[in-house]
Amino acid sequence: MAGHRAPIRFRPHHFLCSLGFQGAGYSSAFTANMSDIVDGRLREAGGENVKITVTFVADSICTPCPERRGLGCVKINTIRQLDERHAKALGLRDGDCISWGEALKRIKAKVQPGSLSTLCQNCQWLELGACEAALKRLHEETS
Repeated sequence: MAGHRAPIRFRPHHFLCSLGFQGAGYSSAFTANMSDIVDGRLREAGGENVKITVTFVADSICTPCPERRGLGCVKINTIRQLDERHAKALGLRDGDCISWGEALKRIKAKVQPGSLSTLCQNCQWLELGACEAALKRLHEETS
């Protein structure tokens, strides 16, 4: 049951990354871990009930990343800027615990299609277009 496992820990920018995830990653271990989280928990039946705790250090997605250094990252300045912009946009603070369903509602209410070029500036995955396409689909859904 998706909602009864331990909460996932997410840096603020990983909410949008999870929305747009399409199987690409920094390494095979990273991609497998992210797929387990996104496809195996968030996108499964009941995934909207999965609890996510906000953190500003290495999280559940970062764990197997080859760029992780302890609780930090080799790209810490870029990551910190991404997290600050996403936290402000989504109204997230360190230690907040929200459901994936609540996260999707916040994304839909606060992040408009076309805004990722600014919000996700300097993200190497932005040019793939998967996140923007997923954001557009979220906005097209009726709820």
